[in-house]
Amino acid sequence: MQTQIVGFGLALIGFLGTILICGLPMWQVTAFIGANIVTAQVYWEGLWMNCVLQSTGQLQCKAYDSVLALQQYQQASRGLVCSSIGIGVIAIGLSTVGLRCSNFFDYDRRKKSNIGMAGGAVFILAGITCIIPVCWYAYIIITRFYSTVATDSMKGELGASIYVGWVSGVLQVIGGGILCGTYRC
Repeated sequence: MQTQIVGFGLALIGFLGTILICGLPMWQVTAFIGANIVTAQVYWEGLWMNCVLQSTGQLQCKAYDSVLALQQYQQASRGLVCSSIGIGVIAIGLSTVGLRCSNFFDYDRRKKSNIGMAGGAVFILAGITCIIPVCWYAYIIITRFYSTVATDSMKGELGASIYVGWVSGVLQVIGGGILCGTYRC
């Protein structure tokens, strides 16, 4: 029972991290132009908005004007991260019902185990659905950074949301695997 709670806790922390990366505009961070480090302004790019942080501490954010004006990888990343959150909600519901410490389906242990196993598998799916857009976005950022064709204003570095996204996806996969491993067929 304690192993199930640990697995569920890890997966839940990963789910909360997925919600965090969905909202934060820190996927790509640009604090330089060419060889010059610009400390007056730091540009943040996210799934839903762009932000500029002034050296005075003022933060100005602007939501994207049109979904259709976004690049394909940005549109796909939005959809996959939102899908990961939706799949995570389903996984939380299934896992809550299937945990041995809950009172749901106490009269039918086999059904409870099957539901718990499904919850773990859905957590793994949610983690993979989180990792895919984060890796894709990171690939785009890295290839732009080393591209000789891209302008200096298009170049940026990996933001905090990329790292949090990797950790969140891995935690969901590990938590789902632990949940799946605690049930007997």
